[in-house]
Amino acid sequence: MLSTTIAGIALRSPVLLAAGTAGVLGEMRDVLDPSQLGGILTKSITRAPRDGNAFPRITFARAGMMNAIGLANPGIEAFVRDEGPKVKSMGCPIVGSVAGDCIDDYLEVASKLAGIEGMAGIEANVSCPNVHSGLEFGSDPGALRELITAMSSAVGDLPMFVKLSPVTVGTPHTIVDLARVAIESGARGLTLTNTVPAMGIDVRTRRPVLANVTGGLSGPAIHPIVVRLVHLVYRGVARDAGVPIVAAGGVTRWEDAAEFVLAGASAVQVGAGSFASPRASVKLRKGLAKWVRSQGASGIGSLVGQVELGA
Repeated sequence: MLSTTIAGIALRSPVLLAAGTAGVLGEMRDVLDPSQLGGILTKSITRAPRDGNAFPRITFARAGMMNAIGLANPGIEAFVRDEGPKVKSMGCPIVGSVAGDCIDDYLEVASKLAGIEGMAGIEANVSCPNVHSGLEFGSDPGALRELITAMSSAVGDLPMFVKLSPVTVGTPHTIVDLARVAIESGARGLTLTNTVPAMGIDVRTRRPVLANVTGGLSGPAIHPIVVRLVHLVYRGVARDAGVPIVAAGGVTRWEDAAEFVLAGASAVQVGAGSFASPRASVKLRKGLAKWVRSQGASGIGSLVGQVELGA
C-alpha cells in the first residue's frame, strides 16, 4: 500500500527523515526502529569538519522552527570512518547529504559517500540558507549545471537528488527553471525544498533570537508554500521527465504528506516535525495507509500528482 520506488531506491514507506534530523546518521534509533521508515538522510556532510554557527542557533516559532545550525558536521573523513560501517545495517535506505563551498568540495564528499557499502543515494544540498558560501549553486543555473554535471560523474550509478531553495525572488529564475537545469545535468530526483530564510527578534532585549541573526524557517508555516512549488515543478518539468520529487516542508500530520503526494511528490521528508515529536514519521504511516485505501487506490504511487483542478 505504501511501498514505492524513487529513482530506483525501493522504499517500504514514502516517509523519510530529512537531513540533520536523525543526528549525523542514526541517533534516532534510540526512539524509533529505522525499519519502519522509508529512509534516512544523513546530516549534510562537508569536506572538513564544521563547528557550525554560534549558539543560540535553534528556536521555535509560533508555526514552526527557526535554525541556523550552519552545517555543523564531523567532516567526510570522520563520517566514512565512524559512520560508514553502519550504513549497510541501518535497516532502511540511507541517502548521503552533501554540502560544500566549491565544486571540488562537493565532488570529494560525494565520491567518498558513494563509495560506502550500502549507500542508496546522494542528495546535493545546494540551498542551505545558514551559511555564507556555496549558495550560488542553488540560485544560478550556470553554476548549478556545472556542479550537478560533475557530481553525476562522481557518484557513478547511485541516484542523485538535488535539494533546491524555496526562494528565487530577486533572481530572474524560477524554481522550475532550476529544477529543469538539475534534471538536464543528471539529477535523478529533486528535493523540494530547503528552509525559508527568516529572522526573529526578542522584543525585550531587542536582539535577534539567533546568534547568526538570520536562519531558516521550517515547519507548518512553510507547508503551503512548498505545496505550490511541488505542484509547479511537477507539472512544469518533473512529470514529463519522469523524475520523482521528494517534498520537505511542514510535514507533521498524515494530511500534510498526502497533500504533497497529490501535488506531485513521490515521497516526503520529515524535518522539524521530528524535533517536535521524534516518532512523527512512524505515526504518519497509519494515516497515509488509511487515506490510500479511502481513495480506492492500489498504492500511494497512483495518487502522485492527482490533484483535481478546475470546476
